[in-house]
Amino acid sequence: MGRIDRINEQVKREISLMLQRDIQDPRLEFVSITLADVSLDLRNARIYYSVLLNSHSLEEVQNGFHSARGLIRRLLGQRMKMRFTPELMFSLDESISHSAKIEDLLQEIHHEHPENYSGDQEQ
Repeated sequence: MGRIDRINEQVKREISLMLQRDIQDPRLEFVSITLADVSLDLRNARIYYSVLLNSHSLEEVQNGFHSARGLIRRLLGQRMKMRFTPELMFSLDESISHSAKIEDLLQEIHHEHPENYSGDQEQ
């Protein structure tokens, strides 16, 4: 694992812990950090998240991150001891919902054409 990969994992872990322990915003209660992508110069980081349980609208969650961005960045700088603390940008990770849609479509096809699917398919 390269240096930037370790930094990405540490940023992801630290922000996840902050959401659990330090950030008291109810809009961010059911949010999970899925990926951190820190630029090679360590000046910017895109943080991907997913929202569990649809407890808040996506706009409310984005507003929660906007409000907490300064605190998250300050805490990240204190905990990671990097030369630069990256500017944080938060983005919804749509891969989970995309995967769920594909799974639903596959199930629909399976129910429409069960003769094409047997339990003994070779791979």
